[in-house]
Amino acid sequence: MGHGGDVVRELTADHDEVKEFFGRLETAADADERRRIADQLTIELVRHSVAEEQYLYPAVREHLDGGDLIADKEIADHGRVEEMLKELEAMDPGEARFAGCVDALRTEVLAHIRDEEENLFPTLRHNCSQETLDELGDRIRRAKKTAPTRPHPGSPSTPPANKILAPGLGMVDRVRDFVTGRGRSD
Repeated sequence: MGHGGDVVRELTADHDEVKEFFGRLETAADADERRRIADQLTIELVRHSVAEEQYLYPAVREHLDGGDLIADKEIADHGRVEEMLKELEAMDPGEARFAGCVDALRTEVLAHIRDEEENLFPTLRHNCSQETLDELGDRIRRAKKTAPTRPHPGSPSTPPANKILAPGLGMVDRVRDFVTGRGRSD
């Protein structure tokens, strides 16, 4: 996908991937494929959320009028999504309630994406220099490389604690993923 560039381009590319995963979940042929796609979706959403919490929302607090309220709302959105991802992770994809959980998750995530793309991102572009946006894009990409890949609803979502703990959780998650084969696309 079109990763790279400033923070808005990077995060919009992530959003496009998430939308694609939801579309693939709708047409998945069987429970095994649904689990594989749900795991890939979870990995992408968790990495994306952690990176936003480490770098985007602190920048929102710093550069936007009312930034604290905006960042707090976005972090609360992430908390709800992370709880849903934790529930989804524990479900058998053959169960009927799995589809209901995916639908609820889709509704929550797409509303969050729409809000960021229609409100937050244009406001950020208006209030930050291109240099700041480019630097944030680089930081987001670096953070995603070491971010956790599984939901950890109880972990901190604001700096400095999230910047300290996320790489360790990410390393543990990636080892677990490697051993189990989770997140691999066939």
